[in-house]
Amino acid sequence: MISVLFAVLTALSNGAASVLQRRAARTVPDSEAMRLSLIGHLVRQRLWLAGIGLVIVAAVCQAVALATGPIAVVQPIFVIELPATLLMAAFVMRVRLPRRVRYGVAAVTLGLALGMASAAPGGGSTSVHGVAWIPALILTGLFEAVLIGAALGSRGNPRGALLGLAAACGYALTAALMKDAMARLEGGGGAAALLTSWQLYATAAAGVGSLFLLQNALQAGTLVAVQPMLTLGDALISVVYGVTLFGEELRTGWWLLPELVALVLITAGCVELARSPLAAGNAAPPAPRVR
Repeated sequence: MISVLFAVLTALSNGAASVLQRRAARTVPDSEAMRLSLIGHLVRQRLWLAGIGLVIVAAVCQAVALATGPIAVVQPIFVIELPATLLMAAFVMRVRLPRRVRYGVAAVTLGLALGMASAAPGGGSTSVHGVAWIPALILTGLFEAVLIGAALGSRGNPRGALLGLAAACGYALTAALMKDAMARLEGGGGAAALLTSWQLYATAAAGVGSLFLLQNALQAGTLVAVQPMLTLGDALISVVYGVTLFGEELRTGWWLLPELVALVLITAGCVELARSPLAAGNAAPPAPRVR
């Protein structure tokens, strides 16, 4: 229950941060794409800094969640970040959610519940054994290189989607490294073992790289193109890491059918929600009430 609670808190923080960063990134000219000067433009904007603050909060909550539960349980819960953020935005701005957005929220929620119940992830170890990280890091690097290379050869939404998937892969890797690093803290070595582990510094590097890719994804394409790739990619790739690196288990066989239905529901819901003006931060303020 602790891991689920902190996973939900992580999703809420990440969802709000994504919307704030999207609004800030859209003000950056296209000429700054894939350059470090992009960050220079963003750090002068309060919205982007607020988003970074929420990212830090999310990182702390995610560390607690991963330290207390399987990665295949924690990471998929993050698919609720977009619907939760839209609900909070509608409440704060006193905007009534359109029917299609309500359907999107219902689709994502039902899809997550169906997927978790069908897959029933669990088991596994708290750390990665042996040299299993070597092939994992090599394959991840090759996958990222292919995605970034394809993104550089495209523009608009295709670039945003490819970079969004690359960022998702980076965030999934960050989660796996973070879980392995936290295991050092709990393994009896205490803070010294954590601070001397290469996983801790690899977590920071992967997180910064993923953040850079996400900013470029949001700057290149619309939220409709980026968010589904980011949300689903993070969940699915994290499950792969959980199974291959930590030995976590999922149901297979005929359970794959409801799991596929769950993916379809989540995908459709994410696309519908990303189209909402609330997700892009473009919703108009409520009209003044007649006295």
